[in-house]
Amino acid sequence: MLPTVSKGRSSSSASTSRSNPMFIQYLRRIIKWQQMDVEYTFWQMFHLCTSPKVVYQHTKYHKQTKNQWARDDPAFVVICSLLLAVATMAYCAAYDHSAGHAFFVVISVLIFHFLLTGTLLATFCWFITNSYLREEAPNSHVVEQRVEWLYAFDVHCNSFFPMFVMAYVIHYFLSPLLVAHGFIPVLLSNLLFMVATSYYHYLNFLGYDVLPFLERTTFFLYPIGLVIVLTPIFILSGFNPSRYFMNMYFSHRL
Repeated sequence: MLPTVSKGRSSSSASTSRSNPMFIQYLRRIIKWQQMDVEYTFWQMFHLCTSPKVVYQHTKYHKQTKNQWARDDPAFVVICSLLLAVATMAYCAAYDHSAGHAFFVVISVLIFHFLLTGTLLATFCWFITNSYLREEAPNSHVVEQRVEWLYAFDVHCNSFFPMFVMAYVIHYFLSPLLVAHGFIPVLLSNLLFMVATSYYHYLNFLGYDVLPFLERTTFFLYPIGLVIVLTPIFILSGFNPSRYFMNMYFSHRL
């Protein structure tokens, strides 16, 4: 037993030492726009909305060529943040009248809706996958594989983008209808958020299902069942998620 434990610790330590330089390099590249592959990022964003399995097929190629599952290019995070900021400013232009409050809304959405929430969700999935969903090694000679934290954050970002398109962009154009009073706005708002949230969890599942050393990844599909169960309850109770979230920032204009 003692050699096995020692080996696990050394493997975990080696994995941590490899991930730290990768994360530092990733942060450094955020301020170097010329090193980002913008064209490939937009290709990924388009296919995440249309055929997400193609994106994760390329993740396998990335592992084969660069020996890591996570992206080493921060372009996706940067562009997604910029698009989120633009969308939020559009909401502020339509529903706000204070430049100071609009600035607060943009910063809070970027930090809390995307980065902080993404960090928490990625950390949770990273912990769950490494602690409970990894396959047992058939023998001691097999190299231990672990989910990189940066890859877990990549999965969140990939899952977030189509949800952003539905819950921010499409929602913006439908917002005059969705925030109105009545049964139809309640119904449409709940259906839109149900689809957006379910698609987020489906992409989350795809991101971990592609890793060959994980098992029982259908765990990430379970929240979809909860969403489907809760949606009729919200509709019948008259809860309007559009009005709820808009009231968080623009209650004086609704």
